[in-house]
Amino acid sequence: MGKVVIMFAGQGAQHPGMGRELYENSPAAREVFECAEKIRPGTIEQIFNGSDEGMVQTQNTQPCVFCVDLAAAAALKEAGVMADMLAGFSLGELAALAFSGAVTYEEAFKLVCRRAEFMQKASETIDAGMVAVLKLSDDEVISLCAEFEQVYSVNFNCPGQVVVAGVKDQLELLKTRVKEAGGRAMPLKVGGGFHSPFMEIASVAFAEVLSHIEFKAPEIPLYSNVTAEPYEDNFRALLEKQIKSPVLWGAAVENMIRAGADTFIEVGPGKTLCGLVSRISDQVRVWNVEDLASLQKTVEGVMSGA
Repeated sequence: MGKVVIMFAGQGAQHPGMGRELYENSPAAREVFECAEKIRPGTIEQIFNGSDEGMVQTQNTQPCVFCVDLAAAAALKEAGVMADMLAGFSLGELAALAFSGAVTYEEAFKLVCRRAEFMQKASETIDAGMVAVLKLSDDEVISLCAEFEQVYSVNFNCPGQVVVAGVKDQLELLKTRVKEAGGRAMPLKVGGGFHSPFMEIASVAFAEVLSHIEFKAPEIPLYSNVTAEPYEDNFRALLEKQIKSPVLWGAAVENMIRAGADTFIEVGPGKTLCGLVSRISDQVRVWNVEDLASLQKTVEGVMSGA
């Protein structure tokens, strides 16, 4: 058996009630929820019983998804599945950072709350959104974005899928151009134009917070969204840059496969990352953990080598 990667979900698949079964059945997962609740009272209620509308707001989405991501990973570890590598998509990278041991769970959750606050404020300064462009090459999407002043290619997810961020009126025009080019455009459930120049003020504010954090060397190699390579002694620079820079997800997955990874487990709401990995390589196994049934299925499958 090759190496195991645990992947931490980003925003987009959040929903009220996510993680409830893990909270109710896993002591390790419950501990993560309770840690978040002490720092941000009301988090558990918001995750389990909040509204869809409230969950889309960045200041709520990020702490809630972070909590469920980390709780799912803790439940997986509690069940005996260990990771050889880690990666997280956007917000998920902060949960991966905590799981790696580079910072404590408490420090990471506080960082996420400040990151969400800054990104929410940045989002309120401009009416921007994000769209996934399908069926076109990276170069084709980059070329289409170049036709507009405020549209940027920001997430290079897998072959045939690039997410772009832009002001909403220009995104509407981009959708037409994508269709004309033979592609498909799908709006995303996010509250702003993340990983783009729109997040410059959030990046600057987050840098100040990061300057007060002491990072440790990760106990498990953690791959960066910004470089697609493992973190070294560059946490502050990469985390500051990550907010306003493209996510090189596809390249990171390819690098992990080259390093020996053949099993990828997504933790947190949804199976988005599983789908991306499957499109990058048909030679690896993918699993996900978001509830009790998926946890049990993943543990059995990984342990048996299925």
